[in-house]
Amino acid sequence: MVHDFQHYSEWREGVAGALASYQMWVNAAELTDAATEQRIARALGRLADDKLSIAFVAEFSRGKSELINAIFFADYGQRILPSAAGRTTMCPTELMYDPAWPPSLRLLPIETRAGHQSTSDYRDDASAWTVFPLALDAGDAMHETFKQVGMTKRVPVEEAQRYGLFDDTDPDVAGTVDADGMVDIPLWRHAIINFPHPLLKQGLVILDTPGLNAIGTEPELTLNLIPNAHAVLFILAAETGVTKSDIEVWRNHIGPGAGRIVVLNKIDAMWDELKTEAENDAEIERQQASVAQLLALEPRQVYPVSAQKALVGKINEDMALLEKSRLGQLEAALFNELIPAKKDIIRKQLSDDMAQLVGAQHAMLNARIRDIVEQLHELKSLRGKNQSVVAHMMRRIDVEKKEFDASLMTLAGTRSVFARLSTELYSSLGMDTVQAEIETVREGMQASRFATRMRGPVKVFFDQVRGHLAESDVKIAEIGAMMESMYRKFTTEHGLSLSLPMLFSLEKYLLEIDTIEAVYQKQFGTTTLLMTSRGALMERFFDSIASRVRRNFRAANADVEAWLKVIMAPLEAEIRKHKEQLKHRVTSIQRIHEATDSLEQKIEALEATQGDLERVKAQLQQLAGGVTQALQSERVALEAAA
Repeated sequence: MVHDFQHYSEWREGVAGALASYQMWVNAAELTDAATEQRIARALGRLADDKLSIAFVAEFSRGKSELINAIFFADYGQRILPSAAGRTTMCPTELMYDPAWPPSLRLLPIETRAGHQSTSDYRDDASAWTVFPLALDAGDAMHETFKQVGMTKRVPVEEAQRYGLFDDTDPDVAGTVDADGMVDIPLWRHAIINFPHPLLKQGLVILDTPGLNAIGTEPELTLNLIPNAHAVLFILAAETGVTKSDIEVWRNHIGPGAGRIVVLNKIDAMWDELKTEAENDAEIERQQASVAQLLALEPRQVYPVSAQKALVGKINEDMALLEKSRLGQLEAALFNELIPAKKDIIRKQLSDDMAQLVGAQHAMLNARIRDIVEQLHELKSLRGKNQSVVAHMMRRIDVEKKEFDASLMTLAGTRSVFARLSTELYSSLGMDTVQAEIETVREGMQASRFATRMRGPVKVFFDQVRGHLAESDVKIAEIGAMMESMYRKFTTEHGLSLSLPMLFSLEKYLLEIDTIEAVYQKQFGTTTLLMTSRGALMERFFDSIASRVRRNFRAANADVEAWLKVIMAPLEAEIRKHKEQLKHRVTSIQRIHEATDSLEQKIEALEATQGDLERVKAQLQQLAGGVTQALQSERVALEAAA
């Protein structure tokens, strides 16, 4: 497993190295503009910040933490994450590695649920977190530190309701209130373990959820962490199979699909010593088939394991026990599916990027070669001609220059319209606009403590933000059409070699709003949400909705700003080159007219330049091929092995 992940990291580094070499070469060859630089920088950024996230989802006492220990931490010779009967994980816990932080356990206090900020909003606020350093050379001490994620505290029912952690309509929680009106709640809202494990250092992120109930009460899980995970392991207990709450979470929050794996844990409870091994295996297979049927899966999509026996087998180097635990099949399925799927995403993104980059740079080189060919044609036509022919050619170039200057005046008018439309675009897409909509919803929710009456303002909110994005998209289309017209004008009238401007749309941000609303509808779309206790939870949920919508708008603003910066860049770069070329042509013919330069020397110099450009073109193709080869290298190796 470590080898596979390391191989993936090496592949990613190889692709990044090939792309960086390509970037250095095109910069040296002066084949870049703002759009090219931005596209390469984004591609390199995606490779550098690439993460693979795996979420472990289950009710408590299903063995999530033990499974994480068995898969990732057995090499430490003991349990790293707490694992025992009952609830050992009370808050969502992320395991990752960020070299900017020392090895530590960072904990977000539960009191932050009283405000209007989601967990994501606190990520960059160091002062909000309580930090426990990790003693990496002292396993027992580290194990004690990690017990913090299971800590609880007793608070009045009113305080628990304010945090959205107590529903007095739920008969299961009514019995948890003591004689003093106190109830247990988690001490922490979220935990981040920064740990220099080899896999975590290479970009793996592990999410341990605190039970199915938390999926309903901690919106960050429902809206962000679970949907964004590259793989979700849904863990059931072999002796209980699929419970009602299991089915609800599977249908509403996980469901079948790429990267979704069902684990039937604790099969050792079915190892009956009075039965033969074949009889035990048959019983496990029957439970496996039953689980698959209830979840609408094929039996092969359900993996029976014993995490506890696998951990013992790894620590004690008991290969027979490890094999009997069946963990190897789960590990193979997890990484054989996860890593190739992630590679395919990177391949597609970078292949698309490279096709556009090489296309633009070929167009740039072809334009330079065409300019040289035109100058050669002009100069060769002067061989044996008298001075009057040279003078006529100078007048013709002067007319071209005047026509080009007239087009530049038209472009100046286009810039003015461009500035106006850009201002209007930022007005409808601005962060102030979305924040005003958020505040309007909060005021509407405050007016009613009943969840059913809160739905109206939230529905209006989604409609409004969707409207702002749609209005912005209209402005983007208008700017794009205007710039496309200008590109075509300079291409047709002046022979500039220009690819059409980069297309852009806010469609993916509109789809993101649809996704957020769909999650909200699943959580609060039924007519059963009548009580005020659910209203408090809905307010917390809206805080996470607002946070995600803000992030969506921030990302849209960043993309719009980048697009506006680069949409004119190729045209302006070609205009500068064309102006220089016109000036150079006039100067060359002027010198020939004045007999200060030899015509043949000038022709010879231009032919040498043409040859240089052709060689540059061949080198460009070779370097682009190097990036493509790096992208496909692993696929070729796998196909050869097969």
